[in-house]
Amino acid sequence: MFTFAPTEGQSKAELHADLMEAARALTHDEPDAVANMANLAALLWQFLPDLNWAGFYRMVGDELVLGPFIGKPACIRIPLGRGVCGTAASTGETQLVPDVHAFPGHIACDAASRSELVVPVIRDGAVIAVIDLDSPSPARFDADDAHGVEMLAAEIASRI
Repeated sequence: MFTFAPTEGQSKAELHADLMEAARALTHDEPDAVANMANLAALLWQFLPDLNWAGFYRMVGDELVLGPFIGKPACIRIPLGRGVCGTAASTGETQLVPDVHAFPGHIACDAASRSELVVPVIRDGAVIAVIDLDSPSPARFDADDAHGVEMLAAEIASRI
């Protein structure tokens, strides 16, 4: 039985390091991408406070398709270049959005979301998925969060 949980009072750097260690432990020998994304979504939910959605969108053809997640039901398909997720997928760059209502073309799957962090997962130079984190709090995510999730995306790219 695994007991993966953040330690109270730890710094963001420590929290992201513990998240990375848990992600490695859960996905290291598992070849199934869906199982790994499901466990990673659960880890993100467990480790990162103040989220109302955590999960994956997968590149399927020329669009993003909903993958494993935790939160309210979500949009199933997102065209490249549309919304925060589609922008991250089309540019290959992390999108750190303090106010989703100010983001041009934001797709509101959950009206309670106020800020968003979307990190592309890149394998062999191509975006294969995005990690999408939503929060009901404005400006919930910062550069430290972006860096931590980028490191996680790089670590797990070969296992999803």
